[in-house]
Amino acid sequence: MYYNNILETIGNTPLIKLNKVAADIPALVLAKVETFNPGHSIKDRMALKMLEDGEKRGDIKPGGTIIECTSGNTGMGLALAAVVKGYRCIFTTSDKQSKEKFDMLRALGAEVIVCPTNVEPDDPRSYYSVAERLSKEIPNSYWCNQYDNLSNSQAHYESTGPEIWKQTEGKITHLIVGVGTGGTISGTARFLKEQNPDIKIWGVDTYGSVFKKYHETGEFDEKEIYPYITEGIGEDILPKNVDFSLIDHFEKVTDKDGAIMTRRIAREEGIMLGYSCGSAMAGLIQLKDRLTKDDVVVIIFHDHGSRYVGKLYNDEWMRERGFIDEELQVKDIIAKKEEKSFLSVSHDETVRNVFNMMKDNDISQMPVMKDGEIVGSITETAVLTFMLDNPLNNTEKTIGTIMGKAFPLVQEDLPYRQLSRYIDKKIPAVIARDKAGTFHILTKYDIIHAV
Repeated sequence: MYYNNILETIGNTPLIKLNKVAADIPALVLAKVETFNPGHSIKDRMALKMLEDGEKRGDIKPGGTIIECTSGNTGMGLALAAVVKGYRCIFTTSDKQSKEKFDMLRALGAEVIVCPTNVEPDDPRSYYSVAERLSKEIPNSYWCNQYDNLSNSQAHYESTGPEIWKQTEGKITHLIVGVGTGGTISGTARFLKEQNPDIKIWGVDTYGSVFKKYHETGEFDEKEIYPYITEGIGEDILPKNVDFSLIDHFEKVTDKDGAIMTRRIAREEGIMLGYSCGSAMAGLIQLKDRLTKDDVVVIIFHDHGSRYVGKLYNDEWMRERGFIDEELQVKDIIAKKEEKSFLSVSHDETVRNVFNMMKDNDISQMPVMKDGEIVGSITETAVLTFMLDNPLNNTEKTIGTIMGKAFPLVQEDLPYRQLSRYIDKKIPAVIARDKAGTFHILTKYDIIHAV
């Protein structure tokens, strides 16, 4: 079996159980991982649907130009379709989007126009307005307008919803999705609620967006609108694709919580995701008290982390925005150690006893003490070498006679990156003393485990 082109691989993405990040959630949590689409996002589904519906209506003819305002993912899906079908692409986007998104769109032959974020939607400079203007100026062009084009939500009614229903064998009780254009949550929810109207639909919003307040009060409050960093969710408009009647609850998540959770999912589940995926997971954790052990939750992870390498997965970017604390220090590594006991050996202990002590405690290095002070160090390599070289004289010899130099003593507020100045092939560990005067040993393993 083979596919005729890349577009035929869209959909049928896997459902994957979340374990560590969902450990405190009583329900079964399953992730619909849309990064398996060829454009690495769920937007491939609706991009192709919008284009093919436009073709059927005659909105675009062979050799025409696709125009779209996009945060990147819809553009990727349209760009893939354009390559296969032979169209030109022009995408408008906002300057808060990651550079990786622009580069990938251009790699597929698209023209990308970057517009300012902090302007009103009807401002002629906004990425909505520029897309609309270009569609009027360029002959045989089609502005998809994913916000108000109902082919967007229809794509998820026809594919995403049925897939989730089948994959959970109809057992899904909750769906949680980040809401941007609204197509994913509305189309999927419409299908699922037709199968079981008791399924709860939760939308994740961001601070600076109008969705939550509008859903709860019916008021479009411009005071809710202000700049935010999260990409892919939240709006300063009300797209026609958002069917508020299908959504049972909106949960807001901060930029920081979304970013930190995205990185956690990568490190704890091995799934590299985009910004709003972390926001959706953070929102679910905020709502965990509403769930029971019998619930089956499906969370949609809609795009890939490759779009955010220069942002979320960049420590400097995270640190500049206050999303992660200052660089780890020695005291932080000490705090993360599972075994905090300080094992040392007296300088007059026999080599044989030290060897047995190392073996019993499964350690490979220890400081050597005399009168309460560290006077040297011993490693398993040194002990073993001595015992092999001196098989008849390895019981009474004291460790003080074969010990090496004391491990370096470092301050507990030393940044962990500076430990490379002390630890090398010959020096496998350092010693730190906390404010209480207690000694701690930090090995290479301790450092790797902490960071």
